[in-house]
Amino acid sequence: MTGDGRAQRENDLIAYYNNEVQARAGRDLPDERVARRTAYLQRLERDGHRSVLEIGCGPGRDGQAIATAGFDYTGVDLASASVETCRSLGLKAEVASVLDLPFEDATFDAGWTMSTLLHVADDDLDQALAEIVRVLRPGAPLAIGLWGDASGSEQVWQDDKGFGPGRFFSIRTDAVLRETLQRHSTVEEWLTWDEGGGAMHYQWAVVRAPA
Repeated sequence: MTGDGRAQRENDLIAYYNNEVQARAGRDLPDERVARRTAYLQRLERDGHRSVLEIGCGPGRDGQAIATAGFDYTGVDLASASVETCRSLGLKAEVASVLDLPFEDATFDAGWTMSTLLHVADDDLDQALAEIVRVLRPGAPLAIGLWGDASGSEQVWQDDKGFGPGRFFSIRTDAVLRETLQRHSTVEEWLTWDEGGGAMHYQWAVVRAPA
């Protein structure tokens, strides 16, 4: 993927999510994701982790829950409207790309990223994971959620709701995603579940950064 292609893809995502942020802010998260989040935060509390970085914070739906649970929360997102919404809720958030996070090495105790890395091209996914691991402390846990199916396809889905240009998606098979995660971390939890009865399913992993 060329730099020009990456820039165009990110600009399209920014335009879409800047326009969509209010609609997304009022949308409930799926029950299974909320349950996984609760279990993950309980694990962080039990293990003494305090600071959490969310990559792709959106309008702060997960961020509010993480901060309310007592963690030192920081969110990043490409879309400035999402960051502004998070800040209006009292959350710490910055505009940033997962490919270039504005933090020092080993800054955070744990990470959280839901439905965000599917907007990263396959050619850039290793860089994105390496950058996340860089800003996590050695041995830190990272929860990752993505949409996947058997197609292993990259495509642009056209917007049909008036929020902006088409969004880029990279839909990975379970095997490809797990293999990629294992290049950067140890996979400690893995499961999938169906949502909405479509062809895709949700992929959930908790991985641990190298010690």
